Amino acid sequence: MLEYGELRFTFNERDFCERVEQAAMKLSFIEDRLAECEIEDLVNLVVNGEVNDPESALGHHINECWCELNGEGEGSLVHWLRRLVFRGAWLDQRVLEGELELSFDAETYSFQYVQPDRSFEPIVLASGPSWRQVSYRH
Repeated sequence: MLEYGELRFTFNERDFCERVEQAAMKLSFIEDRLAECEIEDLVNLVVNGEVNDPESALGHHINECWCELNGEGEGSLVHWLRRLVFRGAWLDQRVLEGELELSFDAETYSFQYVQPDRSFEPIVLASGPSWRQVSYRH
């Protein structure tokens, strides 16, 4: 369960893991899909704010780079991972409620959220900071 103010989203395990992995890719912290033990460490980071007992090389990498990853407030990787997971869930809920729709952009070969009540104007999402300098590569 993820809460922000009065909003609360509940995820099943698979959905949450996929959202966390996608958020890490969007922030350039990882480049490729992760192994199951790596996902477990990444999810522990998002849920607990740290990785106490690393199960993978990713968990060890997180602990080795902790000073660079654990900035203040919006400078923290944990903050941005949580923020992107929450934002994705919030946008998906707007789709379920009919306030937004998904549209395929043939130029970028990607999906985007559009506003049906505004002539299907696309929602422009901020990408967030990049953690490429301390990214994990397996």
